[in-house]
Amino acid sequence: MTSSGETMAFTAVWFVGLCFLLLGCGIHVEASHRVFRHLQVHHNITAIHQPYRTGYHFQPAKHWINGPMIYKGIYHLFYQYNPHGAVWGNIVWAHATSIDLTNWVHYEPAIKPSIESDIEGCWSGSTTILPDGKPAILYTGIDPKKRQVQNLAFPKNLSDPYLREWIKVPQNPVMTPIDGINASSFRDPTTAWMAPDGQWRVIIGSKIDRVGKAILYKSKDFFKWERVDHPLHSSENTGMWECPDFFPVSVNEGVGLDTSVNGPNVKHVFKVSLDDKKDEYYTIGTYNLEKDIYVPDEGSVDDDSGLRYDYGKFYASKTFFDSSKNRRILWGWINESDSVTDDVKKGWSGVQAIPRNIWLDKAGKQLIQWPVTEIEMLRKTPVELQNTQLNGGSVLEVTGVTASQVDVEVSFNLPTLEKAETLNLSGVNPQILCSQKGASVKGSVGPFGLLALASKGLEEQTAIFFRVFKDKEKLVVLMCSDQSRSSDGSEVDKTAYGAFVDVDPHRETLSLRSLIDHSIVESFGGKGKVCITSRVYPELAIFNKAHLYIFNNGTENISISKLSAWSMKKAKID
Repeated sequence: MTSSGETMAFTAVWFVGLCFLLLGCGIHVEASHRVFRHLQVHHNITAIHQPYRTGYHFQPAKHWINGPMIYKGIYHLFYQYNPHGAVWGNIVWAHATSIDLTNWVHYEPAIKPSIESDIEGCWSGSTTILPDGKPAILYTGIDPKKRQVQNLAFPKNLSDPYLREWIKVPQNPVMTPIDGINASSFRDPTTAWMAPDGQWRVIIGSKIDRVGKAILYKSKDFFKWERVDHPLHSSENTGMWECPDFFPVSVNEGVGLDTSVNGPNVKHVFKVSLDDKKDEYYTIGTYNLEKDIYVPDEGSVDDDSGLRYDYGKFYASKTFFDSSKNRRILWGWINESDSVTDDVKKGWSGVQAIPRNIWLDKAGKQLIQWPVTEIEMLRKTPVELQNTQLNGGSVLEVTGVTASQVDVEVSFNLPTLEKAETLNLSGVNPQILCSQKGASVKGSVGPFGLLALASKGLEEQTAIFFRVFKDKEKLVVLMCSDQSRSSDGSEVDKTAYGAFVDVDPHRETLSLRSLIDHSIVESFGGKGKVCITSRVYPELAIFNKAHLYIFNNGTENISISKLSAWSMKKAKID
């Protein structure tokens, strides 16, 4: 990691990514990304200015998330990795471990192309802990015909808690694209679960034309897999389903559940990553054991206009059950938003989001997300502000913190709501609304919130804010992350992101937490009901020239109930 004015030496450019997959050359195969083979060479890059390299996010020298798990008290993160380039290609499974989900140690890649069924690449997959405690990896391999097939591997030495070596079974591939399956759209096996009939189930992401499908397989021994005659779930006009995830959540308690759990007090979450749009959505529903199908609840929107883990830069996510603390943890990938040339120049691409604890909210209609508590060990002495009025049109700097590397929590009281802007929100896309009514557009109750990674003169700023509307007699809260002024650079994405937050501002304070880390702003609104991640590239607001402000650009005064901000130590990533 670097601090202000430091430089960093690299011996290779590298690429980090998550669970979605693609192919290079050969026969025609549909793919998610372009392959830049002419850039995938072993460079020697030294003395590079690194203002966007993060301080406390997991950022190895390359990654693309696959199968997180916990084994004998040690967290394992497997990630797709290009050892030779800052763009896609030459993919293997890299491997890191941690005892606290915050500080990490890297090892040699766990899985490399070595057999016929993965010789053209080892793509994404998942881990499953078998009943005897033995971990298993199911992963997508690319065979010489450029087909996507599923492979199985086990640890070589179970007495090694770091699981540094893995052995591929001689039965590979254990699942192949037959019976009408598109060989270029058959990838990303999930964590398997045990059904009441004593057989394992697993789903593979696929599509037929524009119909996204979760192809269902079952097995008695985890080696021989049989395709079920119907998908677990499918949805029209959603395209290829990448990185599907399927897991139970407790209706009554905010705890995690093992993937095989089912019962009367259990709902299920089904999540997919949409290859066409590079975003994700999830539904909440019921796993019908008799029919072996998943049925979304009524009102749970089953397309990309539905619920998302994150309404910003967040893709190819994966959860796992942390048996040591009875929680379910979500990992996600934050892709770059600059150019390929910039990625090669800086020598890396892609960052891992902070792991999040997720659970079902009390109403049973959506998930709540919150950064794992372990990240708080990196907090330094807090700077605090309480019971402070923030007049309309005011901007207040939060001093005494390292604004480029900070964790900030703030809660707002709204004394008056009678003058909230009136707007018919029927059919309104909140992201478009955020782009139309950004932080610089004066309102009534809002916009108010944080200006992160801001320059001294506010030429650059990433605004995370709320705005309250009145739709008929109902108050509606909009949360936005406005990147339109995040950088003076021209070749970067400056999209505005947004979502409506299911809170009642009459009865509760509005809370906002932002994890700010040089080029990442992860924000959690309404105590984790809405999450928005932004990937930004300031040119002025870097290192010790970055500032943090709290602002109110509405006409109505609001009150800061409490603000706490902590400069963050650097995580140890060896």
